[in-house]
Amino acid sequence: MTRTASVLAASVAAFFLVASTCHGASEQFRGKIYNPGRLQAVESKTKLKIGMTAPDFTLPAVSGGTVSLREFRGKSNVVLSFVPAAWTPVCSDQWPGYNIAKSLFEEHNAVVLGISVDNIPTLYAWTQEMGGLWFPVLSDFWPHGAVARKYGVLRSSGVAERALFVIDKKGKIRYIDVHDINSRPGLEVLIKEVQKLGK
Repeated sequence: MTRTASVLAASVAAFFLVASTCHGASEQFRGKIYNPGRLQAVESKTKLKIGMTAPDFTLPAVSGGTVSLREFRGKSNVVLSFVPAAWTPVCSDQWPGYNIAKSLFEEHNAVVLGISVDNIPTLYAWTQEMGGLWFPVLSDFWPHGAVARKYGVLRSSGVAERALFVIDKKGKIRYIDVHDINSRPGLEVLIKEVQKLGK
């Protein structure tokens, strides 16, 4: 087993062992998480395809300033992680999992950009409650859901699908997962897709 595979296996195992007690289900989140119940798994169908150039965008970041996708062209691989809403159970577990795998993203010169249709104050409070995240968290609040719509993952209810887009250094889409909104995408699958891009 390679070093990367060993680290990935250990990280994923650790995450699943502690996920139910670390974030969405933890004492610190008690009474703060809104459970929307079971939702239609996937409502949107993106028209984007593997091999297409990823649409550019500029969004405000929770950390201040703005982040544009074009900033990473020729420099880093990018994982766009769209989540439906702050303060919900699955979303509150998904992004902290990327903290556990930070070294694996870095090893493959990949940055994660977390995107939600929530406003900056909401995203700030939520990410602080999670203990902070190593990657930029971006607000697609206004014009509401414009980037999610551009990527074909905006639901009729105004929230984004739970979706992942892996983009290489040339700006080409190499992986798409418009996932069941009710469950977290497999971290091990995402890491394998990032590994395919090399460094």
